[in-house]
Amino acid sequence: MFNGTFYEVRPARAFRWSSLTALLLACWVGLQSFVMADETPVPEVSRQQALQVNVPMKTLGGRQFWGDVHFFQGWTIQQNVFTGHFRLLDPGDVRQAWGSLDVCKKTLEDVRVERKLPPMTGEAVILLHGIFRSSKAMKRVQERLEKDGYLVVPFDYPSTRVDISASAKMLGDVVKSLEGVEKISFVTHSMGGLVVRSWLEQGGDPRSRCLVMMGTPNKGAEVADILRDWHLYRLVLGPAGQQLVAHESGVIAKLPIPEIPFAVIAGGKGTGEGYNPLIPGDDDGLVAVTSAHLEGAEDSIVFPVLHSFLPFDAQVIDAVSSFLKTGALRADGVRVPIAKDGE
Repeated sequence: MFNGTFYEVRPARAFRWSSLTALLLACWVGLQSFVMADETPVPEVSRQQALQVNVPMKTLGGRQFWGDVHFFQGWTIQQNVFTGHFRLLDPGDVRQAWGSLDVCKKTLEDVRVERKLPPMTGEAVILLHGIFRSSKAMKRVQERLEKDGYLVVPFDYPSTRVDISASAKMLGDVVKSLEGVEKISFVTHSMGGLVVRSWLEQGGDPRSRCLVMMGTPNKGAEVADILRDWHLYRLVLGPAGQQLVAHESGVIAKLPIPEIPFAVIAGGKGTGEGYNPLIPGDDDGLVAVTSAHLEGAEDSIVFPVLHSFLPFDAQVIDAVSSFLKTGALRADGVRVPIAKDGE
């Protein structure tokens, strides 16, 4: 089917084949998006209900409808993108308050005093998941970096409900809440890297130290080009999904190269052909290696890992830990930088 003679069939037959390949690609994207899904989106209570009832209870999911706006020692304040109301989650994902932002902040302050929670200090590492996922997909990375001694901030954002710029603004609110933290680094998967790049474009923060991107489509995703007009794709992946296109006039192409040190981790077979025959060159099933690579990276590496599995792979996590500690992805300190154009 994909041996190079595919396009030499008669026109009518070629049309049938092109429709079939598009359908197969849509199924592939769906599989990559849903694999190891950490929760099922569940609608939250209405704004009126939220203001009337304030009983602590375990969340029912629905993380695609919420964005983090405040963090303190594992406690998180989130805002609902539909109703606009807020909720306060404790480290066990139990809602301890909801309603207005002031109500949630007041409750958190009471908790801080009552439990004598210490102020935040040292270096924080903010984790950003990819589209259609949540911070739960970065759990293994979180566990490793916590062992390394960092204050880990698992950032949740409604990746399928708002555009990349809106998610970046939420990230900015969380960064501002990290009072007492001296340095801030970022570890991202897929679209999470684009959110950080957008946030840096919006002004960033002088405490920013470095950035690691895993499978980020820094030059767009070819699959988005193919599927962007499909109703199901538009419905599931929302406005941000439309921004993932590999086009010179698109949102991604206009993002500036980060001015802080950064490294790129890509998935691929390390050969001329990747996991997905519909993507030119090497790829991780969804993102081409050439797209993940971004000029100006201080280090880069390719692992034989599919896109959705990058944050779960032990070698990838080792590389992340190494770069944060030493500035090199490899334990031996060897670096493979990506030169900027003209250098």
